[in-house]
Order: sequence, then C-alpha cells, then structure tokens
Amino acid sequence: MKSTKFAFSAAALSLLLWGVVAQAQVTGTVTNKTTGKPAAGEVVALVDPMAGMSEVAHATTDARGHYSLAKAGNGPALVRAMHQGAGYFIEAPQGGAHGDISVYDVAAKVAGVSIDEDVVGIVQGANGQLQVVERYSLHNSSSPPRTQWSPRSFEIVLPAEAVVAGVSAQRPGGLPTSLKLDPDGPKGHYAFNFPIQPDDGDKGTLFQIEYQVPYSGKFTFHPLVTLPARTVWAMLPKSMSFTSGAGSDFLSSPQDPGFQTFVARNAEPGKALEFTVAGTGSLPREDQSGQGEQQAASGMGGQEGGGQEAGATGNRPGGGIGNPINTPDPLTKYKWWILGGLGLLMVVAAGFLLRKPAAGAALDAGAGGAQVSASGGAKSSALLNALKEELFALESEKIAGTLAPEEYAKVKAALETVLRRALKKK
Repeated sequence: MKSTKFAFSAAALSLLLWGVVAQAQVTGTVTNKTTGKPAAGEVVALVDPMAGMSEVAHATTDARGHYSLAKAGNGPALVRAMHQGAGYFIEAPQGGAHGDISVYDVAAKVAGVSIDEDVVGIVQGANGQLQVVERYSLHNSSSPPRTQWSPRSFEIVLPAEAVVAGVSAQRPGGLPTSLKLDPDGPKGHYAFNFPIQPDDGDKGTLFQIEYQVPYSGKFTFHPLVTLPARTVWAMLPKSMSFTSGAGSDFLSSPQDPGFQTFVARNAEPGKALEFTVAGTGSLPREDQSGQGEQQAASGMGGQEGGGQEAGATGNRPGGGIGNPINTPDPLTKYKWWILGGLGLLMVVAAGFLLRKPAAGAALDAGAGGAQVSASGGAKSSALLNALKEELFALESEKIAGTLAPEEYAKVKAALETVLRRALKKK
C-alpha cells in the first residue's frame, strides 16, 4: 500500500515538475513609436498560428509598457499588441529573450503613403479566361510614424469584368492574411480595410488580388492607381503580345528569358495607363524560371529596397538580364504570390524547423552533437524545399483551373498535415 502511494506521489510530482518546465514567461515592452513613450494599458495576447490565430494567453501593459505572458511548450506562437484597434505582431521570443513591440497611432489618411510597385501578372490566357495576379507594394514613410487605417485604407481599381478569386495582405515583415475585398463605388472599384503600418526597414505593406476576366484572345487593361506609384509593371508569357496604349509610358524591361516584363514609372493618381495583351500562353513553372531567378539574384548589389516575399525567401530586388534598372524584379516574386494563401503555414514551419539550436545546447553537444544538428537542419531544409515545390504546383494548378476544387482541398489538407507532423517531431 505504501509502495502504491509512493508511486502515485512520484507520478504527481513528475507531472507538476513537467508543468513548471513546460511553462515559460514571455516578457517585453510595448512602445508607442508615434509619441516615443511606453504604451500603457494596451492588451497583449499570445496567439497560436497553428490553431486559427486563437488567443491562448493575454495581459495588459503597465505604466512602463511592460507585459508578461505564460507560454506552454515550445510550439510556434506569436505575440500581438493592440493599439487604437490595430494589431502588431512579433514571433514569441525563445530562451528568455525580450519580446519588445512597437505600435503606432492610427489615422484614416497619413501623409507619406505611396505605391512602390503595382505589378499586373498575366498568369494564363486560354479557354476564354485571362488569369491575373495583381500585387501592390506600399510604403508608409510618415513622420512622425503613423498607421493608416480605415474601411478605405487602400483603394484599387480592377477591370470592370474582373471576378475576384482570392485576396490577401501582409504587414511589414509579417505573414500573409486572407481578406475580404469590399466594393467601393463604381464597378471594379474596391477598398481594403487593412492597416498600412509604417515601414519596417525596407519592408512595406503588400496587397495581392487573384482574378479572372473573360478573354476572346485580346484584352485591354486600364491600370489606375489611387496613390503616387513609383513603378507599374506588366508581366506576361513570352507567347503573348503586349501593346502600350496611347499616352502610356510602358517600356520593355527584360528580367528573365521566360517572361516578358514592361514598366511605367512615376504614375500619378487618376492617370490611366493603358496596355493590351493578345494571344494565348501561361507563365512558366518554377523549374523553368530557376535560371532567371539565379541571374536576377546576381545583380542585386546596390539596388533599391522593395517588398518582402510572403515566404521570407531572402530574394532581394535587383536587375537581371541586361543592365540593372534599380527596380524590384517582379519575376523572382511570382512563385511566392501564388503561395500567398499558404504562406502562414510555410513561414511558421520554416521558422521552427530551421531554427538554430541555442548556444548552450550547441556547446553541450560537442562535435558529435554539432554533426547531428547539421544533419537535422539539412533534412529539415530538404523537407521544406520539397513541400514548397508541391505547394507551388498545387496553387499553380488551382489558378490555371486544371484541378478540381475537391481534389485541391484534399491535397492541401494532406500537405498541411505533413507540415504539422514535422513541427511536432521537431
């Protein structure tokens, strides 16, 4: 009997100790960068990106802007601070590091918000449909820094015939988020209800729209920007033709042998930039564009900054074939556009599968442990690369309309399951 009681007590003690070890404190300071002062009385929450961004813990900052949250386990988590209705996120720090967060005052309109890139990508023209992915990269260089946010934070104009298939947005340095695009006035006019935060270094806010228009072998676009735009790009398959409209300033700007790219600079709000595409074709798959991506990467030195890809690939803006043009290369970003809907899962997986081991653990492991760690990192990297290829192919087939919705849902669920299993094992 005593033996049984002792075993029970030992088990209870083990569970208690495990609970203590599994719990970790996430602490940091929230600072209002508009005023330069600590943000007191703000709600800070720990959210689980693998469970629909559900809130698992919350706290309120004190007079010094300080917060403390209890985090269970080593799974992926984000810390979100709310200020004047807008949310600001960081990855939950590990190993006792501080999770400091910057927030900004909010205004409906902020001076210093502009479009760096508006890229109209013709994914495919065939079977009576033109498949288009349009991506906007915005900069917010307001001073003092403020977040622009209202039901009409960013207004866009699409072709009146456009049928929207998918919409996403991404905060500076953040993760892609699926959104609802709100009609705003005449047909084809829409607005984003999404905060445009001040830039994080060279990273701005990204918006992406997938849509289709009826296609009889020829279609004329009338891009219309609602903010000053440094560049407006048109990107289309080599097999299709491009004609710049009267009064438009589109110039050929080759970026890769597999694509055609044209650019117009310094577009002003209200001025239409007309161009016409004709013929049939589709953008090459990633395996066909790898050479161009590598060439684009070789011309990256000294180029201007642009948006960050949804998957945090590390690609930087640059030239490519021919002379560098000091503008971001839309070609190297294409593969990450169509991965936008799955970007959250991929980024979380990349961050936690490829995270470097803590310094202390590396020292304790010794040479043999370092070899194991390197081997594990290589396997994780190979797994992510393989999954990325599959996700790309899946999303490509979805956009092209060659994959039935039920088959898409089945394959996507299977890939997500593999990622979650990999995260659990890690």
